[in-house]
Amino acid sequence: MSRPNHVSANPAASLDLIRDFSLEMTGKDVPGLVEARASIPAGTKINVTFLGNEDLDMRVGTAAKLREFGFVPVPHISARRLKSQAELEEFLGRLQEVGATDSVFVVGGDPATPEGPYEDSFEVIRTGLLQKYGVREVSIAGYPEGHPDISSEVLWKSLEDKSASLREQGLEATILTQFGFDTEPVVSWIEQVRAKGIDTPIRVGVPGPAGIKRLLGYARRFGVASSAGIAQKYGFSLTNLLGTAGPDRFIDELAATLATTRSAASVGLHFYTFGGLKATAVWAEEFIRSQDGRA
Repeated sequence: MSRPNHVSANPAASLDLIRDFSLEMTGKDVPGLVEARASIPAGTKINVTFLGNEDLDMRVGTAAKLREFGFVPVPHISARRLKSQAELEEFLGRLQEVGATDSVFVVGGDPATPEGPYEDSFEVIRTGLLQKYGVREVSIAGYPEGHPDISSEVLWKSLEDKSASLREQGLEATILTQFGFDTEPVVSWIEQVRAKGIDTPIRVGVPGPAGIKRLLGYARRFGVASSAGIAQKYGFSLTNLLGTAGPDRFIDELAATLATTRSAASVGLHFYTFGGLKATAVWAEEFIRSQDGRA
């Protein structure tokens, strides 16, 4: 596993960026959560996916387990996977029963054709149903490197529309970005978000430590750039696909760059745990410890 073993260019900035990190898990990864829980700070926000191979009981049960362990569940609501308003309300109602509706992440989802009445996440947000079931904070998606199936113009309009709707409804918001390997498009995108007057907190998506082959597989799946130059900047070699890579360099470079701009405020990290919850939690724990004595 990649270990934090170098001095950051700006340890204080790296600490500020990572200290309140969030995580992501699938509904099937409760055993991984049990293994990782001792390395995850109490009160950490942990997103729970809404995948096609997970059912209602699994999603709600995972959210309940997170509450039991002292974490903040952030259930995903996949708009295009919802077959009806009744299914949305059943999900929200079940989550409310276990105290897991404070924070949710509303995303469009993967199906090319919606399975029900919701074309995208904005359609869910503007129903007004979220507040009915106790939702106070809504995370929405951001795409610093674009989306393979959605134009840049549509992405920006969607971000502006959702941000405005959440503000009008009195709901707190967070923008959660797709992961990437290169800090330059991330910083540029953050600056554009702020230039549009959107001051919503941003959590930059970062792959946790994982096998290089797996990381590149996810990059191809989600349309994320992974050229040889970017891979080298991230800290792994395309000629050694059997190794592992962690986000040390990415975080340090992002933190140092943001510290020189006006965009560092209200920016944090969200880890996609491709290499497992425990591997990511232990890595983050060690990274924070390694920088704490240098800041």
